[in-house]
Amino acid sequence: MLERPCKNLLNCLDEMSPELDEKVGRIPSIISKPGIIPEFDHTASSPRAIDQRLIIAANQLPLKSFKDDEGVCKKWGFEFDEDALILQLKDGLNPKIDVVYVGCLKVEILDIKEQEEVSQYLLDNFKCLPVFLSPEIQNKFYHGFCKHYLWPLFHYKLPITSNHGAAYDQSNWRAYVSANMLFAHKIIEVFRYRNGDDFVWVHDYHLMVVPTLLRRRVFRVKLGFFLHSPFPSSEIFRVIPVREEILRGLLNADLVGFQTFDYARHFLSCCSRMMGLDYRSKRGYLGVEYSGRTVSIKILPVGVHMGQLQSLMSLDETAKRIKELKEKFEGKKVIVGVDDMDVLKGISFKFMAMGHLLNSQPKLRGQLVLVQIANPARSRGNDVQEVVNETHQIAKEVNDTYGTPGYDPIVFIHDSVSTLEKVAYYAISDCCLLNAVRDGMNLVPYKYTVSRQGSPALDAALGVDSSVLKESVIIVSEFVGCSPSLSGAIRVNPWNVEEVAEAMLLAISLTEKEKQLRHEKHFKYISSHDIAYWAKSFDQDLVRACGDPFSMRCWGVGFGLNFRLIALPPDFRKLTVDHIRATYANSNSRLILLDYDGTMIPQTSVNMAPTTEVLSLLNSLCNDPKNAVFIVSGRSRETLSKWFSACEKLGISAEHGYFTRWSQNSEWESSILGTNFEWKKVVGPIMELYAEATDGSSIEYKESALVWHYLDSDHDFGECQSKELLDHLENVLANEPVVVKRGKHIVEVKPQGVSKGVVVEKLITTMNDMGKPTDFVLCIGDDRSDEDMFEGISHAATNSSLPPIPEVYACTVGQKPSMAKYYLDDSSEVITLIEGLAGASAVQQPKAADASTVQQPKAADASTVQQLEPTDAYAVQQPEPTDASAVQQPEPADASAVQQPEPADASAVQQPKSSDAQIATDDSKVLD
Repeated sequence: MLERPCKNLLNCLDEMSPELDEKVGRIPSIISKPGIIPEFDHTASSPRAIDQRLIIAANQLPLKSFKDDEGVCKKWGFEFDEDALILQLKDGLNPKIDVVYVGCLKVEILDIKEQEEVSQYLLDNFKCLPVFLSPEIQNKFYHGFCKHYLWPLFHYKLPITSNHGAAYDQSNWRAYVSANMLFAHKIIEVFRYRNGDDFVWVHDYHLMVVPTLLRRRVFRVKLGFFLHSPFPSSEIFRVIPVREEILRGLLNADLVGFQTFDYARHFLSCCSRMMGLDYRSKRGYLGVEYSGRTVSIKILPVGVHMGQLQSLMSLDETAKRIKELKEKFEGKKVIVGVDDMDVLKGISFKFMAMGHLLNSQPKLRGQLVLVQIANPARSRGNDVQEVVNETHQIAKEVNDTYGTPGYDPIVFIHDSVSTLEKVAYYAISDCCLLNAVRDGMNLVPYKYTVSRQGSPALDAALGVDSSVLKESVIIVSEFVGCSPSLSGAIRVNPWNVEEVAEAMLLAISLTEKEKQLRHEKHFKYISSHDIAYWAKSFDQDLVRACGDPFSMRCWGVGFGLNFRLIALPPDFRKLTVDHIRATYANSNSRLILLDYDGTMIPQTSVNMAPTTEVLSLLNSLCNDPKNAVFIVSGRSRETLSKWFSACEKLGISAEHGYFTRWSQNSEWESSILGTNFEWKKVVGPIMELYAEATDGSSIEYKESALVWHYLDSDHDFGECQSKELLDHLENVLANEPVVVKRGKHIVEVKPQGVSKGVVVEKLITTMNDMGKPTDFVLCIGDDRSDEDMFEGISHAATNSSLPPIPEVYACTVGQKPSMAKYYLDDSSEVITLIEGLAGASAVQQPKAADASTVQQPKAADASTVQQLEPTDAYAVQQPEPTDASAVQQPEPADASAVQQPEPADASAVQQPKSSDAQIATDDSKVLD
């Protein structure tokens, strides 16, 4: 048994033994040394599963524990807790799925031998595997970090003072991680490694780092997580010192579920603001792109267990209790509320609203009763006792002020109440009031509605005709998770006592028809979206989100809780100098295409101009006569010309390929002739409006395009504005020959037919037409526009009209989904790769003479050099002397006539001897 809590967060994972009996295909019971099978976890395929297993992990097992002298160890008896949500959800799963539960017991068992016996008994008889925490860890984990720190924060209660939640405590965080580690251990004990159909479903904020700890051990585990509590806005969540560890924990799941869209939106905002992650919607599904994986987002509120409520309503005890309550409150309107005793449930606000209503409507005194059932507090501390005292005091004041002998306006029940008793109160109540100032998914209005629908037995107890349409009214706080799904409810701001009082008056004043319509709408939704529907929907989406985990290559990165899984296609790998050196050396006509921003230099650099090192490396590559090197960028040609003025032989393709030149000595060529730029007069003012409205944004005016930049603006606001601008421009420019695109922190408008992909295909075609078909292409980029470049290379490589390209290296910067087959982690690795290639070029150059230089007679003009070697990178035969790319030769009558030596030595360049020879650049000869 693994009972010792882990103290060292970086080493705790390594304490698990890597041994596992490979002969065991299915683990029938707990094992003492859980581990993994490394070679299996890294293979590309998995044997077909015979059956499926779903491991459900939650803070507490769905069990009731009690003393039993004839039970386990002659001490303990156990039975299922029918009210437990994780037990009820089983109704929505396929009966063939083997469900195993992992969680803590509600009783404390300290003896190690007892723990082992209880564990084996529960696994064999209930398919439950208990997690035993020491009293110290349990106290710090549950009461210290979960209930006193995380829970208040997730409900927007900042720990500003000791009376408003607990401050962050490192020892409590360590206990939280240790407890989560023990949960991960237990899951691994029952997880079947050689079966690809085992799923794990983790529940709620108590276990938010379990996905990281579990994923670290089992890369391809199919893992879902559902958060039952609210997820706070980024402004609240960012105060947590371990915010990134928690976010990474959730992102290590395949599917993350939330009760409402607001909670999901806050999570996505945190991922975007704090980790720079992008999210998108595809075919109705939200997903976060995380290290090559897409973490799916599920939004669906939990429902009630219809069968359990209907069973309770059919009991004779329920009917009997309903009759008693009906007699007790005969002739009165009853408003019911059921909440935990907590400051965020707004119970005191209910009582103040009741007092305000009775004060403003004296006629309701003696006719209206508020029944408030307060479940015992789940947490403990001075703040809880303060809430209890305050609530009792306000209830007493209202009753003393507006009550009479035999009549208390507020019936305050502060005690544990059975579900049967609650159903009875629901059934006799005219209205349900839920007034929490912040809550996750509160199911009280759902249970109230089902109870008001009743059953034949309840109808008889209430003395109503079963054929008559039922009535119910719900008043719900707009800050509660169930509020969006209750479209017929009266929504209120719980902080506004007068508004709540008015809502209470409205609820009891509605006509029968209005009450019936509201009830019908609610019951139709609640009955069709019960807990079985919720569980089935989540399970189906979990299967979809996981897909086939063995179709991707996976490896882990990071230590401790910063671990993340990289999952990329099998043929996607890192590009190294060693990998490319041999093919680079053996090739004779190379095309090297380099993006600039984010590729050659980090996107976040203050000074974006190339460094001396970059310029030197580019010159080294360009000096190799076998290389044609191009910077392919979205920047303007003026900027690029200025930055790379030191690189005479460097080709530049500016503004995503609209302008191209082969060297400094060549003219700029436009990819589209006769373009009409009248559309700029429309786009410019629109972009200026968005620039003014979005602080930190700016407009870049190019010759062929207009670009709106928002890198320096607020991330979320910039993303929102960019989407709005994109939609605005697409509508305005629908009939113009332009393309509107969103890129990396930009929105760009440019002419149709202009892209990096088009210019790449043109470069390859031109080199082929000149008799120098490329046999080596290296293309490196980092953003969406570079995907066009990768696609263009792919098209050119498969174009039947062009010679095949033996070696193609399309490489993206960063590990992410891409059309490229290779990746480099960052711009520093790009520079390292270029440095390696430059070194390889230098080795190939003969020492006696520079292959890139051509000695010429002293009196000859640089443009009239007799070429003696056809293997020079750009010395090619030209068809016509008037072609812009033609090289003028000494004899204009035959511009294509080039005197060649014997082709025995391709590297030898015979030149006339001259002590005063001039050097002619390769770019002055061709490709202008």
